[in-house]
Amino acid sequence: MKVVRGGMLFNVSQLLKEPTGFARAYTDDEVRPLNEAGHEVRIVGEVQMLRTDKGIWVEAKLIGGMTCSCSLCLMEFDQPIEVHIQEEFLPQVDINTGARVNHAGEQDEDFYISRNHILDLTDAARQYFDINAPMRPVCTEQCKGICLVCGVNRNEGECACQENQIDPRWSALVGLTAARTPDAN
Repeated sequence: MKVVRGGMLFNVSQLLKEPTGFARAYTDDEVRPLNEAGHEVRIVGEVQMLRTDKGIWVEAKLIGGMTCSCSLCLMEFDQPIEVHIQEEFLPQVDINTGARVNHAGEQDEDFYISRNHILDLTDAARQYFDINAPMRPVCTEQCKGICLVCGVNRNEGECACQENQIDPRWSALVGLTAARTPDAN
């Protein structure tokens, strides 16, 4: 595997010359930027490539991580993420003639092999890592979060706030719960 400018680049010119069903396997263990902010991520995994009648089918199992902010305490931490990529990459030019290949009916979301026969897995990996990132990441299962009154990180120490202190703006609603009658069955 050839890695250029932090990308996951594979020269697949020889694989494109092989008959349908021919396969290649690669292992990856690189540190590279995987997002627009340039944060470097160590990615470890296996990449399997299979020649299809239209292009190259890629199956990859990658393990990496992203820097996240905990949704409870707001501290940054490294979140490990495992992804399984399954995509077909289509060539832009015919390997034998150099003529542009027309992929009628293909979608804009498809992945393509460059005119130089380089399969770039970086964008697919980025998309899969983004999709598999947790919506509400938590640094640890024991995270206590921040105090909603004073903002102290309760993982670092306790605050002096009263736990059941009622915000005076909501005090008018406290009487409503006491006046509510139980539902009749």
